[in-house]
Amino acid sequence: MPTDKIQNLNFSSYQNNKFLWGVATSAFQLEGSPYADWSTWDSVLSLNPKITNHYELYQRDIRLIKELGVNAYRFSIEWSRVQPSERYWNKEALKHYHKIIDLLIENNIIPMLTIHHFTHPTWFITKYPWHKKEAVKRFTEYVDRLTDHIRGVDYWITFNEPYLLILGGYIEGCIPPGVKDLNLAIQALENLLLCHSITYRMLHIKNKNIKVGIAHNMAAFSPWIRFNPIDRLLCRIAKNFYNHSLIEGFLTGKIKISIPFRKAFELDVPIKNTLDFFGVNYYTRVHMRFNPFKRLFIEFRHKDIDGYGLTDMGWEIYPKGLKKVLKYASKLNVPIIITENGIATKDDNKKIKFIKTHIDVLESAIKEGINVRGYFYWSLIDNYEWLHGLDARFGLYRVDFKTYRRIPTKAASFYSYIIKSRKF
Repeated sequence: MPTDKIQNLNFSSYQNNKFLWGVATSAFQLEGSPYADWSTWDSVLSLNPKITNHYELYQRDIRLIKELGVNAYRFSIEWSRVQPSERYWNKEALKHYHKIIDLLIENNIIPMLTIHHFTHPTWFITKYPWHKKEAVKRFTEYVDRLTDHIRGVDYWITFNEPYLLILGGYIEGCIPPGVKDLNLAIQALENLLLCHSITYRMLHIKNKNIKVGIAHNMAAFSPWIRFNPIDRLLCRIAKNFYNHSLIEGFLTGKIKISIPFRKAFELDVPIKNTLDFFGVNYYTRVHMRFNPFKRLFIEFRHKDIDGYGLTDMGWEIYPKGLKKVLKYASKLNVPIIITENGIATKDDNKKIKFIKTHIDVLESAIKEGINVRGYFYWSLIDNYEWLHGLDARFGLYRVDFKTYRRIPTKAASFYSYIIKSRKF
């Protein structure tokens, strides 16, 4: 069914009655882009520019989504393909992403679209990085053009993990734009959240029935040494900043940031009442340790305390933490959707155990009254995992990055079983 024929249909009654079982991906991590800032950031991408070749094989991948039995799919549009240069809009790229939306709807799969998932056109990050006021105008121009052309999407996510973008791009300097400046980081965060607010209102003006949210990465935090007062203090500061401050911003319009041995910041951000749902990305627990030789005197560590093991990326598997972050997110009093949850491992049995234990915690949270409306496993297929390259195997389907062959794992069958057997 072409998108122009379904643009006036309202899927809200279907969506409200159905728990959203899904899988999640992002465009760049599957298909790459020669016009994106990340394309020259990591040498792995010069050897694997198409990554999984999803841009050409999207029909095959949507068949895999259908076979899983999910009813929803979270994905993104790669900005740099749509606007590869400042003055040029690629209509063929827009048509391509439209085909994905059309095909999902034809297969009764609800599309959830992420507008910004870490990557930017090279021209944008070079001329208008997020700490500059012009970034707001350029981004909202893009959103305006994008939303004029996209139909058939009822769930929109403005930004994926804005705090990680700021921490990586402006504190650690390990991702584009590669800055290490705290004051610029604060300016960039203000501009990002202003863009969320403008985008929220822009989308609702164009379609009052859609649902708009943000995807916030949340982690469980513990002190490295339980009885060490400094480790405990760092743990509390990390939890308040990384998990809680954005949520408080949506509740009050103010974000308070305390940084060890630095002055505290308070930002006025126009994001109060700009959420229809809240996306939670949850993966792990982090242990906080004081280290005078580290930047900001903080060291992030992982250790296997409860016996669930570590992932291939060295992250602690900690299912209980999912309920902890869901409880805090419930303060927002809007529906919560788990927009990402997954494990990097080549061990199928470990992946199955990860899914089961986290779904068990999810079920317990729902029974306790936490308003969770969906769960999206990350990821459908193996992909490019940013600074970890191609070695972090999150996929329910294994990918041969030389032949682009998709190979089902036992976890894919198990996830299908979970969807059929759990009635939320």
